[in-house]
Amino acid sequence: MSRRIVILGATGSIGMNAIDVVRSHSDEFSVAAVAAHRSREKCEALARELGCRSYVGEDAALRAVEESDADICLVATVGMSGLKPTLAAIEKGMDVALATKEVMVMAGEFVTRRAREKGVRMLPVDSEHSAIFQCLQGSPRESVERLVLTASGGPFLDGPADLSSVTVEQALNHPRWSMGPKVTVDSSTMMNKGFEILEARWLFDVPVEKIDVVVHPESIVHSLVTFSDGATLAQLSPPDMRVAIQYALTWPGRLASERAALDLAALGALTFRRPDPVRFPCLRLVKEACARGGCAAAVLAAADEWAVGAFLKGRIGYTDIAKTVEECLDAAPEIPCDSLDAVWEANDWVWRRLG
Repeated sequence: MSRRIVILGATGSIGMNAIDVVRSHSDEFSVAAVAAHRSREKCEALARELGCRSYVGEDAALRAVEESDADICLVATVGMSGLKPTLAAIEKGMDVALATKEVMVMAGEFVTRRAREKGVRMLPVDSEHSAIFQCLQGSPRESVERLVLTASGGPFLDGPADLSSVTVEQALNHPRWSMGPKVTVDSSTMMNKGFEILEARWLFDVPVEKIDVVVHPESIVHSLVTFSDGATLAQLSPPDMRVAIQYALTWPGRLASERAALDLAALGALTFRRPDPVRFPCLRLVKEACARGGCAAAVLAAADEWAVGAFLKGRIGYTDIAKTVEECLDAAPEIPCDSLDAVWEANDWVWRRLG
């Protein structure tokens, strides 16, 4: 039976890759709605091609969910904008294919609890979480010893120690992945990897202390799981987001694709190293937010969203991103994370403070 999909963030990189998967498997998928914050012409053109409804504007994602009947909602919006439509999809009983990290970073406890209550499956779309998800198939969660997230290291893995003069163009020049501006900058600072730690904590019910990060520039091993018997499983594939997207849309099955299979002999070697804590201070900030508890993770995500936006507009420098996040964490009031209202309170506090 064909699965009906709502695609939120349809004109972004994840959304367009998802639509490419749908085009390749038109007998298996149909699209109920596409939504975009901007890019009206592009979104409407996609809707005409796919024969579905188009939603554009600030509340487009939420309206697309509320007014559509679908089996799966692909959430690929930017930042906190994905939270309300994710919860709306859960309430309607749609499975959620999640690509927006901030949803789990800021409200993972509430989202996962409500998904369990409604019998909804949270299906990871990030390549790293998809890799872990695939490695966990058939294994009891109590056998998990460690999760290991791989990171490409972004454009500044090597090079000058002083990154204060980094330009927007340099930060957006990712060596492996084609993503939206916010995610690409987060990749360059490795804040995205910190977000992935928090996302993995809620998606897989594993404490943060059991989640590690290793730099793997080739982006072939997408993540690993070590089990209590000493075995470590990894998922490998060429760096192509469509692999993870397709798995989320077809789980628990798989569909054939015409994408090239991995050729290990041609690769020759794969390399790994620990992330440099001096070059990538955002990883430390994530750990500090975890240790502080409450709504500190929500403050972290909101401050990063503001700072990355300010950097992309030329209002602050590249190294000011981490500084801004740290200053907000240090100044934030202690807000118990006991409701969604508390999450929004933390978010609003950051935006009031930074203006």
